[in-house]
Amino acid sequence: MGQLVNQDRNILEKLTMMWHNHFATETEVINRAIWAYQNNTILRKNALGNFKQFTREITLDTGMLFYQNGYLNTNAAPDENYGRELQELVVVGKGAHNATQGFAEADVKAAAKVLPGWQINGTTNTSFFNSNRHDPTNKQFSAFYNNTVITGRTGPTAGGLELDDLLNMLFSINDPSLHICRKLYRWFVYYEIDAAAEANVIAPLAQIFRANNYEIKPVLEALLKSEHFFDVLNQGCYIKSPVDMIVGLCREFSVVFPPVATDYAGAYNTWFLLNSLSFIFQQYIGDPPNVAGWPAYYQLPQFNELWINSDTYPKRNQFTDQMLLTGYTRSGKNIRIDPTIFAKSLPNPGDPNLLISDSITYLFRLPLTQASRDQLKRDIILSGQTSDFYWTNAWNAYIANPNDTNNATIVRTRLRDLYQYLMKLAEYQLA
Repeated sequence: MGQLVNQDRNILEKLTMMWHNHFATETEVINRAIWAYQNNTILRKNALGNFKQFTREITLDTGMLFYQNGYLNTNAAPDENYGRELQELVVVGKGAHNATQGFAEADVKAAAKVLPGWQINGTTNTSFFNSNRHDPTNKQFSAFYNNTVITGRTGPTAGGLELDDLLNMLFSINDPSLHICRKLYRWFVYYEIDAAAEANVIAPLAQIFRANNYEIKPVLEALLKSEHFFDVLNQGCYIKSPVDMIVGLCREFSVVFPPVATDYAGAYNTWFLLNSLSFIFQQYIGDPPNVAGWPAYYQLPQFNELWINSDTYPKRNQFTDQMLLTGYTRSGKNIRIDPTIFAKSLPNPGDPNLLISDSITYLFRLPLTQASRDQLKRDIILSGQTSDFYWTNAWNAYIANPNDTNNATIVRTRLRDLYQYLMKLAEYQLA
């Protein structure tokens, strides 16, 4: 959470969260901090790298081996968990083909036989291969994979060689490129992929993916620079995830946190507080509910609409209200919105019309009608007055003497009420 709040202006944190959802693990199941940290490091390191290499590294990650019971695999009892998820969720995907065309249950069992032998050294916190646990027999796959046979091997390199064969087979078909491009599309553009988007966006992106040997960056560059991405119909169409809302608010309003360099405990306490709030809003960083990640990214037909319900919507409003009123305090450290800091960052906050217009442009992805803006000015900023100078004079007096308690109260109250109202609107829930 601290990384998210303090991120530079780049795509790394957004992508790290996406891959955390894609290669889902739960820290409460892993239950060992160093393994959870190593898992996150792999996500961060490979976020814009090669997806095939990414998949190999995450397969042998200590956290993933523990989470999917891979470390317990033996040739006598191969665990099918990861062999299934590797195809169904991670690489190939499901739902892009019908039952007669997709991979078979026999493919799950064959993949499971490739993976035994990888274990975790609890002292060095590394994974290693134990050839005594490995299945040295040939592994036969179905016609979906062109009847590929992975040759069984023995010795200390058997596990790595067979894993490479397995990944080469999975990535030899077109499904992985389509599957991952759909994932990227749903994360960055819109949850619904219609026939036009599939043909005109997903298919060309998948071709770029394959042509670049599964490098992630060229695909993202093509998507995020496309006319489709900037189409007005793709703006403000996505309900913010809890993390997007919480982190976005803190960054939009320049919420001040204890400096980590001099107040390590204070900074971590406030980040933990935000993480607890995201849990209350049903997105707990580090702990997606299952191997498929958060339902909002895969559950038909609702997708991201699942973030808003009768329980979470009032809590979102309570969060924005409290951040503007008393803020949140943990171990003596308080975080809150100072609305005057936000207003000062705008080009001309002394003009009530521009104050409202610029605030809406910055906070919303959709415009408000002029009638709504006029009402905000009349009822909140001017407090029933008719002249714009009522606000302009109050603002200028505050800037000239912020220690004037009476005038500062007027300015802060008007700004607080304005932003409290704006963040209660449906438009603020959209990205």
